[in-house]
Amino acid sequence: MNREEYMKCLRYRLRRLPKDDFDKAVAYFEEYFEDAGPEAEQQAAADLGAPEAAADSIIRDLAVQNSKEPEQNMKKGFSNIWVGILAVCALPIGLPLALGAGAILFAAAVTVLALIFSLFITAFALSVASIPCVGVGVVFLFSVPANGIATIGAGLIGVGVGVWILKGSVSLCRGFLNQMTRLFGRIAKGGK
Repeated sequence: MNREEYMKCLRYRLRRLPKDDFDKAVAYFEEYFEDAGPEAEQQAAADLGAPEAAADSIIRDLAVQNSKEPEQNMKKGFSNIWVGILAVCALPIGLPLALGAGAILFAAAVTVLALIFSLFITAFALSVASIPCVGVGVVFLFSVPANGIATIGAGLIGVGVGVWILKGSVSLCRGFLNQMTRLFGRIAKGGK
């Protein structure tokens, strides 16, 4: 078995290891073959034994090494218990504060939406109220042409400004709702 075949088989057997352990094991065997040189690849592969056996040995060694780490996990477990105890003790204070903050955020959002809605209604009313002004201007054209032209112009300006403000309030509402969605999404994810 040459170096490429040996390493291919070894990599396949070790593919489920964590990346760091995988890289260390492959680097060790690559270095072993490098030290042996190209002319002694066959002998190096024979010295190392079957790649399946070498991979099994590495996996067992890592399992034994990882089984000696529960002491750290126990410490983490006790830390989690203390955090749980502190959370239960802080609940009578933290819960009303969190509910109050949520209520303030909700009230602020409703206030901003109400302002945007009132701007929308004002723009709509301006546009709708300017349409009869154009009709009255057409009637005035036949009796007093200057007043008729001025009234038609004022009506068209009112419709244009109303439509412009209407579009602006719709895009403002969309932007606000997008920002609120992002904010509440961050809050739901834990502030990340």
